[in-house]
Amino acid sequence: MKKWVFLSCALAAALLAAGFLPLFSPALPANEAVLPAAVDRAGVYYKEGAVATAAAADIVMEQSGYVLSAGNAHTRMGMASTTKIMTALLAIERLDPETVVTVPKEAVGIEGSSIYLTEGEQITVSDLLYGLMLESGNDAATALAIAAGGTVEDFVRLMNERAAELGLEDTHFSNPHGLSADDHYTTAYDLARLTCAALENETFAAIVSCKTKTISDGRRYLSNHNRLLRSYEGCIGVKTGYTLATGRTLVTAAERDGLTLVAVTLNDRSDWADHTRLLDYGFAHYESVALEGVSGTPLPVVGGVAESVSVSAADGSVVLPKGQTVTRRLVLPRFVYAPVEQGDVLGYAEYYCEGERIAVLPLTADSGVDVRRLSFWERLFG
Repeated sequence: MKKWVFLSCALAAALLAAGFLPLFSPALPANEAVLPAAVDRAGVYYKEGAVATAAAADIVMEQSGYVLSAGNAHTRMGMASTTKIMTALLAIERLDPETVVTVPKEAVGIEGSSIYLTEGEQITVSDLLYGLMLESGNDAATALAIAAGGTVEDFVRLMNERAAELGLEDTHFSNPHGLSADDHYTTAYDLARLTCAALENETFAAIVSCKTKTISDGRRYLSNHNRLLRSYEGCIGVKTGYTLATGRTLVTAAERDGLTLVAVTLNDRSDWADHTRLLDYGFAHYESVALEGVSGTPLPVVGGVAESVSVSAADGSVVLPKGQTVTRRLVLPRFVYAPVEQGDVLGYAEYYCEGERIAVLPLTADSGVDVRRLSFWERLFG
């Protein structure tokens, strides 16, 4: 499973004065297999010198369970053209990239950034997607919305349904392009989660990492607005945004040494510098740590055709501050009763750092064990 670390920034005034961001995380659910699990840990890892100037955001390392938050992390704010992350994801999921779209009149002359589509023009979904994510074309967003949803209104409904599926509780869309509206909002936390989901899609990841692209049979040359693609080592996307009402918004992702960080800022006048500081801090202080799985550990079976069943756990990983040591403890019953189905969760491998549990991997049965039928004499005298 891919390791994602979300870095979304901005700072409440009290934390700015203190010079740090505190780290929080939800408690690990009891008896629930989690890979990796939430971490019951508190500490100051985000130190002075890495602070940003955005109005709201947070730093999240989702798959390790670390959550670094700054006051307004869940405050609803405008998202501007970072909206197009959802537009692109939905269009990719619902349309064949080679499908040719006839540009409807509704997509022509949309306010704001544009790739200057003309009514009746024929263009592929793929070209529209590049126009959407590199040049931030509002006309491309509208054309894709109508192609994928039938109408803009129906596509927006699909956007909100997808947001609900992703658990984005503080996000609501009213259009596919991000022009400001009262009921069009997200949070830095939700936007980081959306970006994680989108980057899992290979087509999306390829588009947002592209610096330049020629489309429309050579008639349009596109240049990605995200300058960090050219200036920040390992940058792989994702999306810029701006409206007068919302201010500057930015989502950036970068990969180094098997670790992927995602930075999000909302209403940040110094977003380029802030993202550089945020990403630098993450790569300097955190690393992906392998969790060694379990292979073929025997567990006694009572009443089965076999006396035991082997249990195993796949390898995993967590993201931790550099230099940490991880230990493992197996949690298994003394025995289990037959029948046992292959894949049954029979125990857990718990992983600890500095005495605190940081991850739990399920131990599952490698094979099934049927109930042993008793003989006549066993039933008679058993």
